[in-house]
Amino acid sequence: MKTIPPALADQIAAAVADLAPRYDADYRPAAPADMTAAQVAKTIDHTLLKPEATAADVRTLCDEARTWGFASVCVHPTRVAQCAELLADSDVAVCSVAGFPLGATLPSVKAFETEQVIAAGATEVDMVLNVGRLKDGDYATVFADVAGVVDAAHARGALVKVIFETCLLTTEEKIAASIICREAGADFIKTSTGFNKGGATLADVWLMRQAGGPVIGVKAAGGVRNGDGALLMLAAGATRIGASAGIAIVQSLSGAQPAPAEEATY
Repeated sequence: MKTIPPALADQIAAAVADLAPRYDADYRPAAPADMTAAQVAKTIDHTLLKPEATAADVRTLCDEARTWGFASVCVHPTRVAQCAELLADSDVAVCSVAGFPLGATLPSVKAFETEQVIAAGATEVDMVLNVGRLKDGDYATVFADVAGVVDAAHARGALVKVIFETCLLTTEEKIAASIICREAGADFIKTSTGFNKGGATLADVWLMRQAGGPVIGVKAAGGVRNGDGALLMLAAGATRIGASAGIAIVQSLSGAQPAPAEEATY
């Protein structure tokens, strides 16, 4: 496992000093991203994380992802094998979650869950960061938690996205989380689970892009319901969109009459 960089706290302090004064909660990109509906579709993780989702719902999700050309489907661990079978002959990835939705499970449990969903067919894992430990300033524990999942996933050829739950964090904590996840080897940093009091904002996506740097992916999730919103998130620095309203997003960009968007609670 990666070891925590000795100067991590100094990196975070320097980034906070630079970025916190420039953080604007009302930030809005000068222009939306210049992307086609098909290009936006390739950024969408088509998400179904409602606890009451049935096998029939999951089948519909996979059919929709294949039809619309989404990047992935994101489902609970017990639905991964079904999705992997349904999407075996497509380029739609299967994503699942670890430590979801609170992030407070033991690091060893998150790593084991990661191994299990990959064995079932997932190629992407969205883990939830330990919010309480981050608020404690316990960077070593947060780093080890993320690094354990990263090691388990990368050894098996899978990607890792780390969910921050930005609505619970201060500006300084969002910056710290971005740097910790980058240094721990995460492939993406992600705003929200969709199960808390707020979702993605343009300002938070901008901040995560600035703090995380140009290479790491940024996933905007929670509250992205239409094409205009998706294009603004992508312009702010997002490279993935997590949404249960993926079809409405793409339809609105293609000029078709959008279907009613579901509530953004996953």
